Amino acid sequence: MTPQTIDDLPTPALILDRAVLYRNLKRMSDRLREAGVALRPHLKTAKSVTIGRMAIEGHDGRITVSTLAEARYFAQGGFKDILYGVGIVPSKLAAVTELRRQGINLRIVTDNLAVARAIADAAKDGDTFSVFIEIDSGGGRAGLPYPELPGLLEIARVIHEAPNVELAGVMTHAGHSYHESTPDGIAAVAEQERQAIVGAAEKLRASGISCPIVSGGSTPTAMHSRDFTGITEMRPGVYVFNDLDQEFIGSCKPADLALSVLASVIGHYPHRNQLLIDAGALALSKDISAQEFQPKVGFGTIADAPLKDMAVVACSQEHGFVGSDDPIPYGNLPIGSRVRVWPNHACITAAAYDRYYVVDSDHDGGKAIVDTYDRINGW
Repeated sequence: MTPQTIDDLPTPALILDRAVLYRNLKRMSDRLREAGVALRPHLKTAKSVTIGRMAIEGHDGRITVSTLAEARYFAQGGFKDILYGVGIVPSKLAAVTELRRQGINLRIVTDNLAVARAIADAAKDGDTFSVFIEIDSGGGRAGLPYPELPGLLEIARVIHEAPNVELAGVMTHAGHSYHESTPDGIAAVAEQERQAIVGAAEKLRASGISCPIVSGGSTPTAMHSRDFTGITEMRPGVYVFNDLDQEFIGSCKPADLALSVLASVIGHYPHRNQLLIDAGALALSKDISAQEFQPKVGFGTIADAPLKDMAVVACSQEHGFVGSDDPIPYGNLPIGSRVRVWPNHACITAAAYDRYYVVDSDHDGGKAIVDTYDRINGW
């Protein structure tokens, strides 16, 4: 039987509120358009062609992905300008070439001289590549550290001088913005991000090397940056759904959370003031990022709970342990009743599912299933 409402769904299930999604997409779209910055949404969060098409509406269609599986999936969905935003290794160049031969401008990333040389060698037979050099703007994950930028010109020259290889530009991910929780703190990281990539671009141009694209990326810095001068595009991702982490960082409000996990109550345990739900570590993920600012959120909080601060305080594989500082009113949550859990990190939580069950809180309170959206998983 086709489920008609969320009460008909097997649990756990991934619920997406379309009304909130639309507002989130519009907010970011309007912000970057007004700033004169291109939007290249990072679709590793949504991993959905349907949502991707919504995200690029009114923009030029460029997107970011984090796996080759995503690149193939979005290419099949009609997307033509795709940045594979994870450092490339030579063994994956054949897969990149396969998509580029189909007319997909699949762009790749490196911060390594040996890899740059491998890209140049792979292009000698006539295949083409478009390459970004990654800059570390302070997050400490990948990229050439700013301001030293060791090896930048050497890597750039190999790419720039190789036949059939384009140096598309420089890019960064300001992941350290996720550890700030005030507009001023995030704005400071955003300025650090801007200076790093603009500084790298200026160093290239001063050496006679073109750097057309200067690409920043994170939802907090996209929302709180006070100066985009020199940046040509931004790559926010989690803004499409938002989550508890983004709420406590200050990138969104509680009303901007679009994604939740539907679970069933499967056990009552008054002796420890807990109940069990059938959404555990696999359904929610064990990401505890939001605890940096709100320790009591656990592995996710209960939406519309009868008590304040009800949260999934522990997880095993398929069990979620729900607790509270106050006595739980079990009569309000009988065995078999449904709860929705706001996740800490929407990107990782969504990765457990093959589809979104779509509701619309603007029309019926978000009970009826109005659509389903597919998504891609794997690598």
